[in-house]
Amino acid sequence: MQHDPLPTIALFTGDPAGIGPELVEKLLSDRAVTDSAQVLLISQHGSPTARVPVHIHDWAGRDNPAFAPGVAAADNGRYMLDGLAQGVDLVRGGAADALCFAPLNKGALRLGGMHQEDELRWFSDHLAYDGECGELNVLKNLWTARVTSHVALRDVSGLLTPQKVANAIRMITEALRDAGVPQPRIAVCGLNPHNGDNGNYGDEEGRIIGPGVALAEQQGYPAHGPFPADTAFVRAVRAQGGYDGVVTMYHDQGQIAMKLLGFEQGVTVHGGLPIPITTPAHGTAYDIVGKGIASPRAMRNAFDLAVRMGQAFRRKKADANPKQPS
Repeated sequence: MQHDPLPTIALFTGDPAGIGPELVEKLLSDRAVTDSAQVLLISQHGSPTARVPVHIHDWAGRDNPAFAPGVAAADNGRYMLDGLAQGVDLVRGGAADALCFAPLNKGALRLGGMHQEDELRWFSDHLAYDGECGELNVLKNLWTARVTSHVALRDVSGLLTPQKVANAIRMITEALRDAGVPQPRIAVCGLNPHNGDNGNYGDEEGRIIGPGVALAEQQGYPAHGPFPADTAFVRAVRAQGGYDGVVTMYHDQGQIAMKLLGFEQGVTVHGGLPIPITTPAHGTAYDIVGKGIASPRAMRNAFDLAVRMGQAFRRKKADANPKQPS
């Protein structure tokens, strides 16, 4: 039986002032990790990760001097943006099949020149991609997508449309398929308390969200709901009749549930983009830098998911460009 070749993962150590280099060092110390993929490491020259027997990407950032630990500044922000650009370009150019990066600091990114609202929009601009995209959060076998993301809560209702709900359902369904779930079961949250109580507490469920679920089904992406948001995750994690993914209407509607279920294990997938990108769902933990106590569990989960999605990405490229007979 012929097996697919190992995918190549562009692995970036993230914020050099945070726990990223430590997490990557712990990750690569596990032989099972380097047995599962070819690793193309984007890091500083002379960092502890450089001693690990993997391929080291040659880039200008390798020669950066040491960064002050636990400090969000313009210099580490620029370093992060340069490292992310290297990783994206390696995947886009065919040298890697997915990008996985250690945690970033948004304040430092903005000081370093990122003008977009978050990394996802930066990725989208760097790739010149104008399609629908959004953050997906993953915890073990449960995924979440959100229709709106980093916006004020007062603006959420006005930003919802049936098409955006359908887009979120499509995006999470396609990502789950790429991760090896052939027929994902998707639940969709309502917006208002008690799902609006038949319009007594708001009508977005009947006016916007329900039609969005119906539109997604017409497009080939079936989902269930909307369900009251306070029970949607209970439905999702039930042993019998559970769901693979939950679509939420705003950021904290899903994030609170996911972080309660497993704060040190979650992964963020930058969904909808033309290349696979994963990262741990937690931050740079400036308060514990250098103490050697940072847990690598989410980093490992992010890497393992990048491997699965990278394999699917490689197969899609091969199917789209079959070799011509000689």
